[in-house]
Amino acid sequence: MVNRPDTRSQRLKRHKRVRAKISGTPEIPRLDVFRSNANIYAQIIDDVNGVTLATASSVEKDFEGGNNCEAAAKVGKLIAERAKAKGIENVCFDRGGYLYHGRVKALADGAREGGLNF
Repeated sequence: MVNRPDTRSQRLKRHKRVRAKISGTPEIPRLDVFRSNANIYAQIIDDVNGVTLATASSVEKDFEGGNNCEAAAKVGKLIAERAKAKGIENVCFDRGGYLYHGRVKALADGAREGGLNF
């Protein structure tokens, strides 16, 4: 039997590698993505001050999503809308160790559609 690391620890390893290069500043905060099996979450974070500036997720009370990719795109548009309300236009995208594919890509495209630049 081969002793292999589990999927979560592999993702966290990739996430640490990405976070070594990406950091949010007050001028260009970090757009972080977390993806669970059922939902997707996005946060805009200023790492210098340790503050979360805006959040959006598919578990919010008034949220009406469709299938997974449609819901992710709507979360992307929602986070972009909330960021614009706070005067944030430029962000650096942190995919959180996930592949840039499927729901993560849909969220990024939705955020770009909503007016965020990255």
